[in-house]
Amino acid sequence: MPFIEIAGDKFEIDEEGFIQETNRWSEQVAAGMALADGVNELTEDHWKVMNYIRNYYLENGLAPTVRNVCKTTGLKLKEIYELFPGGPAKGACRWAGLPKPEGCV
Repeated sequence: MPFIEIAGDKFEIDEEGFIQETNRWSEQVAAGMALADGVNELTEDHWKVMNYIRNYYLENGLAPTVRNVCKTTGLKLKEIYELFPGGPAKGACRWAGLPKPEGCV
């Protein structure tokens, strides 16, 4: 498998860039992934989405639906796509250190 290097640490990733060791995730990893995707600064709304997605995953073992993300964070789907260039799954879940979601997030 390929690796990504963030702040001197190497992380094993799958072919779509999802880290394989969810427990090694940190805010620094999220910022590094965002930077690699062309987002230079993470806002309060970025963190609101990523923290919700990550906490939901840790409690339930799967990513929340997009509807739940919108309802809980108060953000519209359009806003989430503006925050995360890859969308809720490829962007938000990947930056939050989750494995690639199965099905629709």
